[in-house]
Amino acid sequence: MTTNPSEKPRVEREAKLEWVPIPMMRVSPLAQRELNHARVDRLAADFDLEQIGTPTVNLRDGFWYIIDGQHRIEALKAIGYEDQQVHCWAYRGLTDVQEAEKFLKLNDVLGVSAFAKFKVGVQAGRPEECEIDKIVRHAGLHVATGGGHGAVAAVGTLRRIYQRGGPACLTRTLNIVNDSFGDPGLEALVIDGIGLVCHRYNGDLSDEQAISALARSTASLKNLLGKAEILRQQTHAPKAHCVAAAAVEMINQGRGGKKLPSWWKAANQPN
Repeated sequence: MTTNPSEKPRVEREAKLEWVPIPMMRVSPLAQRELNHARVDRLAADFDLEQIGTPTVNLRDGFWYIIDGQHRIEALKAIGYEDQQVHCWAYRGLTDVQEAEKFLKLNDVLGVSAFAKFKVGVQAGRPEECEIDKIVRHAGLHVATGGGHGAVAAVGTLRRIYQRGGPACLTRTLNIVNDSFGDPGLEALVIDGIGLVCHRYNGDLSDEQAISALARSTASLKNLLGKAEILRQQTHAPKAHCVAAAAVEMINQGRGGKKLPSWWKAANQPN
């Protein structure tokens, strides 16, 4: 007996394709990256309806919250379609936290910045992102792009240090960098290098001794990076390792305290 193909089970998505009115859309505050106006302008300038794809939205509290596609929706508004309907993958009744999780899963395969993923991860309550954010704030800093006092944008570096050495290592790293160099030191290369030092030397490293040696003068950061660049040219080692080696040299040149083994002599230790 032949089975009718139409009677076979179908794989169905939770989200359904629906026509959604643009005026009823709102941006999900937790599940979206910051709006890039330049990107909207580029999309609007060379807009092709066939290339718009299908935005993803969620009906909550009487509005359709955009989970994925806010730049495309803004481009549609910019070219005069602000009162139209658009075909969307539509969810109903998700919480704002669930919207954030949907955003992260959707963008596992899309070109989303590490910063955007980190920000949404914090809002979604993911343990690693939340713990890192808490450590940064406890150090008197905050995760943000665009510079400014206490702003740390290097979320990939923060993750790497956290995963390599745990919360204590990241805490020590940020405290040493901030107390030694202030805002100019809050860049990925410096944080990564000091993080390597904190992880490798762990109990042998005195935070107070390190800060005293690294913050000896207003030119300390320039000296550190200058030494690191010379070491990079000599050794061809990764830049962060050269920053770590230069930091160890500066710490050992400080007065008193326990001298650390040379970075290169300790190179066979895991990082």
